[in-house]
Amino acid sequence: MDLGGGLAVVTGGANGIGQACAVQFARSGAEVVVIDRDEAGLSVTGDRIRELGGKAHAIVGDCTSREFLRESFARIESDLRPVEILLNNVGQSARERASEFWCSEPEVWDDMIDLNLKSMMMCTRLVVPGMRERQRGKIISIASEAAYMGSEGVAEYAAAKAGVIGLTRSVARELAPFHVNVNAVCPGPIRTAAADRLPIWQKYLDETPMGFAGLPQDIANAVTFFASDMSRYVTGQALIVNGGRWWV
Repeated sequence: MDLGGGLAVVTGGANGIGQACAVQFARSGAEVVVIDRDEAGLSVTGDRIRELGGKAHAIVGDCTSREFLRESFARIESDLRPVEILLNNVGQSARERASEFWCSEPEVWDDMIDLNLKSMMMCTRLVVPGMRERQRGKIISIASEAAYMGSEGVAEYAAAKAGVIGLTRSVARELAPFHVNVNAVCPGPIRTAAADRLPIWQKYLDETPMGFAGLPQDIANAVTFFASDMSRYVTGQALIVNGGRWWV
């Protein structure tokens, strides 16, 4: 899939799914800006892209900060060029702060919605005016199968990811007349360092009809389809990539 030299921004691109997507974008011909708090991980992502002969730019910072995002996207446009592809990938579960719903803390809900939903809203809001004006653009957000299936012990994460799907479909309707495609990808069990630490990881695998966990590259392949012109007539969709654990 050829991304035609377009400029892509990937949030949460220092490792795992985000890193795989950033590298695949570069492999497909895009110039890539990667944003993350993890400076060391960003360096690894940049090195992998440059090993392919691609162009990589790193911005270190917190994607829940509205001021940081405003400054970062303004700098991208002034120093490079307009963003043609946005991948909203930043996000995670509450991890050690996760609990059953009845004893979950409101502060954890605030943090999960800020990270998993509001960060995506803010990044999307910053690229939409230019994409509308140019009548071209691709916006992809990483949601989760948990948005459909629910998941015990992470209600706040599942709710935030369901919000990502609602945001995706609403923005897709608004931007369709401007030829801007807006889609989401919903991963299931994907083998990453964070996933391997989950206490119910084996349960996820046991419930997967294909019998194995996906890899970050499996998500990168789906995301790159949405970023390419091969998906020019696809918008408002939430593609589940989970080895058959759930169908819509």
